[in-house]
Amino acid sequence: MEVGSREEDVMLKKMLKSYDYSLIFAIVLLCGFGLVMVYSSSMITAVSRYNVSSNFFFMRQLFALIAGGALFILMAVFPYKALAHQKFQKGILLVSVLALISLFVFGHVAGNAQSWFKIGGMSIQPGEFVKLVVILYLAAVYAKKQSYIDHLLTGVAPPVVMTLVICSLIAMQPDFGTAMIIGLIATCMILCSGFSGKTLMRLVLLGGIVLILISPIIYLNQDKILTEGRLARFESLEDPFKYANSSGLQVINSYYAIGSGGIFGLGLGESIQKYGYLPESHTDFIMAVIAEELGIFGVLFVIFLLGFIVIKGFYIARKCEDPFGSLLAIGISSMIAIQSFINLGGVSGLIPITGVTLPFISYGGSSLVLLLASMGILANISMFVKYSENKKKREPLGPKGMKKKQLKKTVYL
Repeated sequence: MEVGSREEDVMLKKMLKSYDYSLIFAIVLLCGFGLVMVYSSSMITAVSRYNVSSNFFFMRQLFALIAGGALFILMAVFPYKALAHQKFQKGILLVSVLALISLFVFGHVAGNAQSWFKIGGMSIQPGEFVKLVVILYLAAVYAKKQSYIDHLLTGVAPPVVMTLVICSLIAMQPDFGTAMIIGLIATCMILCSGFSGKTLMRLVLLGGIVLILISPIIYLNQDKILTEGRLARFESLEDPFKYANSSGLQVINSYYAIGSGGIFGLGLGESIQKYGYLPESHTDFIMAVIAEELGIFGVLFVIFLLGFIVIKGFYIARKCEDPFGSLLAIGISSMIAIQSFINLGGVSGLIPITGVTLPFISYGGSSLVLLLASMGILANISMFVKYSENKKKREPLGPKGMKKKQLKKTVYL
């Protein structure tokens, strides 16, 4: 019994040493910084616009951070390979589709989109959690289909169809921002799934045929899809000052905030634009408040940490020998990269405003919980990758192994 417990203790210590603490530290820094900036950017809006206490959004974000932190720890110690189980995959996929359909009946409208469930004083956005569900689903399916990945109708196409169904349900809310992010994440994962160039060409051709077939439906519903509000976002992109009193208001005030911040900023809590001038200062446009209060150094601090997490995620995917783990890491890293680009592009006026929040920084409980759960999975993958590498180093190589290793070195040198 004592020998068995000692071996377990040794294994536990080795696993704890295998965690990527630089990744964990970057996540903690971003979440802590985001919590401070949520309070700073929302304390005026909470009182003047929502008639609640100045720390209302801060406390709700803190609660989401605690819940997300608990989920992060759970997912970091839970073996990620268990998430590929077929029954689990079918269960989360079914629950996700039912939740998205239920929104059309029981959903709460906010920001012109019926994307929320109101449960007591809490608001839950299923679309946020569906991002992770799609990543888990695509990673599991394409890892399983590696032996026949180049078979278009049985290998690549079925998961693509399922993803399109989910994106359509989200777009019908209408929440085009989330639907676009899921579509782009799926594209990254599909392109990295290991199929050949010929299969890619066939998939593009099939996509073109489907687009031609549904184009009459799009044409007949163009007034519903391209509403005046959505068209105005594209019009104001070219010259926001021309639409200063309507669609260009947010971008203009974002420019004022970024410009007045300069290099060193006005100081933490000293933003002027958050006094009702900049709408959604604690959500979509929180980076503008960061630029105003902390200057370019505050902006670079956030971008550096987000970039570090994304690059680290792709590095983990490259090192992981398990197809499921590799595709999971690619999907999670792509999600953070895409969401960050869309948010920063909207704040700086490079792309139209889509209502996408900045990962780990913006106010949003559903988004924060999802991101921390995803980061827990990524931390678990990195732990298994490093643990496997260390285990291989400790294993003695036989004569055949030595010859193979020497041959590899000779070939690559």
